[in-house]
Amino acid sequence: MAGQHEYPFKLRKLDEATNQRIATAFRSYPNGFQSANHFGFKLSGTATEEQLKAAYNYPLDPRDIWLVSPPKNGNTWAQEMIWLLANDLDYKGAAQPLMPNRWNFLDFPLINDADWEKGFFGNLMATKPEALEGAAPMSGDPNRPSPKFVKSHLPLSMNNPDLLDTCKTFYVARNPKDACLSFFKHCRLWKNHDFVEDLESFAELYMAGNIFETPVVPCIVEAWNLRHHPNICMIFYEELQRDLPGQLRRIAQFLGKSYSDAELEKLAQHLHIDSFRKNPYVNMTEGLAKEMCNQGEGSFIRKGVVGDWNNHFSPELSAKFDAWLEKQLLGTDLKFVTKL
Repeated sequence: MAGQHEYPFKLRKLDEATNQRIATAFRSYPNGFQSANHFGFKLSGTATEEQLKAAYNYPLDPRDIWLVSPPKNGNTWAQEMIWLLANDLDYKGAAQPLMPNRWNFLDFPLINDADWEKGFFGNLMATKPEALEGAAPMSGDPNRPSPKFVKSHLPLSMNNPDLLDTCKTFYVARNPKDACLSFFKHCRLWKNHDFVEDLESFAELYMAGNIFETPVVPCIVEAWNLRHHPNICMIFYEELQRDLPGQLRRIAQFLGKSYSDAELEKLAQHLHIDSFRKNPYVNMTEGLAKEMCNQGEGSFIRKGVVGDWNNHFSPELSAKFDAWLEKQLLGTDLKFVTKL
């Protein structure tokens, strides 16, 4: 097709021992993971180059708004606030599922194992078909009318190369210790990941970049180096926690919107963790989502705090993680806040 960008990277299978290790730890990834770019970004072992090329050529329109971020960096929180600020605080319109009704999840097909999906959904259709009623792919329709809202966990270098010159783009980052802990809880909760080992084991895989959609620090550094581009707004999770009204005002200004203090205070209350956890349109707890969650592993929306890693990391793991992160950040001026 004319005007199509050639995807500049090749999918590479990981070595057999690594993929066996992955398949043991993540029961929903029998095919392990693949490396998908120059710094070894991992995707499902069943992802295809055709899917990657489609993501790299995702349709763009200047009216569209994008959110790019590693997993568990405050994405769902950011999606809700960005959508409401862009849509004139339309709370009535927000009373529908975040994805796929309001946001497309671009890379969703790239993170799940196709063989696991075939087995899981085939069994669900045979035993509980009502759970699939009304279910729609989280990826949404890339050709839905603009303005559309698109979330991607892919590095900026794996998204459409015209993205920043075309669309307003938000990039959300979070200190990797809290992100790792949250990702661990997430992968224990969701059956399409089904991680069965402990936090220490997960952290080792996280630091090695052997979890889907990792390594994360090179992704964040990539965005950090582009932070002065006029079409990118970089948000840090810790700043949202420290001064939510102030950050809401900054996001609104980036979107060309203006709201009163009272309107922003109402939005801040809507986004408060107690309200957010009770919001069925963001905290997926019913229907298909309920069937896809492992019982006893918590909920999708967790604590919403900074520094919870300190309640879970052993001193040894914390020190090892700090040493790893220091090496990851060599040569950059990027710094993370791990406590408020």
